[in-house]
Amino acid sequence: MKELIAISLGTIFINNFVLARFLGLCAFVGVSKNLDSVLGMGLAVTFVMTMASMITFVIYRYVLEPAGVQFLETISFILVIATLVQLIEIVMKKTIPTLYNALGIYLPLITVNCAVLGVAVINIEQNYNFINSTVHGFMGGVSFMLALFLMSTIREKLDLADVPESFKGVPIAFVTAGLMALAFLASDKSMLEYLK
Repeated sequence: MKELIAISLGTIFINNFVLARFLGLCAFVGVSKNLDSVLGMGLAVTFVMTMASMITFVIYRYVLEPAGVQFLETISFILVIATLVQLIEIVMKKTIPTLYNALGIYLPLITVNCAVLGVAVINIEQNYNFINSTVHGFMGGVSFMLALFLMSTIREKLDLADVPESFKGVPIAFVTAGLMALAFLASDKSMLEYLK
């Protein structure tokens, strides 16, 4: 149980996929403009990361590893992720068309979101078992959603702020993301002391 808590806290606060590992920045900057679409995108990414972690673990351990073709992990992982995203896209289009339209191009971009592929690869590199992989995938999605939520609330305030013209839009978003990453870096040291 202590290991699962360490994986959870570490994934959300220490190794946050966006603010510490700098994965998934395209969707992070694109979707964080609007607080309304953050929850939908966050839940979609969390679902895909969790399911991808589970399925890629099984594929790697019970298909690729026994066959001695571990070098096919990236291709097989991308196929799994693409299939999951297509499934989500179909379900969202039928059940929640307003959210589907609000997410626009960023929903299919989950397929090429390096955070989703990153969680699957990190699970294999860290030699996590099935439960640890699943928890890591879920918490990776939570960390992505947390970063999206924090950034979207800040960006809504920045729209009203007196920002120099050359910094408006994406430049101030990257400056803000950098400052947020520094804050998470500070929590990295204190969290490690807490976990000891």
